[in-house]
Amino acid sequence: MSESVRVDVWLWAVRVYKSRSAATTAIRGGHVRVNGDHVKAAYAVKVGDEVRVRISGFDRILGVKQLLQKRVGAPIAAAAYEDRTPPPPPREFVAPIVTRDRGSGRPTKRERREIDKLIGRE
Repeated sequence: MSESVRVDVWLWAVRVYKSRSAATTAIRGGHVRVNGDHVKAAYAVKVGDEVRVRISGFDRILGVKQLLQKRVGAPIAAAAYEDRTPPPPPREFVAPIVTRDRGSGRPTKRERREIDKLIGRE
């Protein structure tokens, strides 16, 4: 068995991405880091490396425990990495999403200031 695997192949094999091309696109877009560095799709991942993947605005931190070259079942894939991702923040610390009623028109200056204060722009 080889001592390293391409990072795009490994991300596809452990089911982080649905396809290898999706993994490659994410790596080119700068959404994947290995040991803190941006890498190319052909970068060789070894056991013990830390892979950070940004998916839908949140970072997943994965420790490489096993090298896989082929896509495998979910239980085997889950055993191939150690999930070091911190738990999400409690709901009370998450900023509320501001929504307006449909058809209420543009917000007034006062409403815009209140929205900015809620979001934290001010």
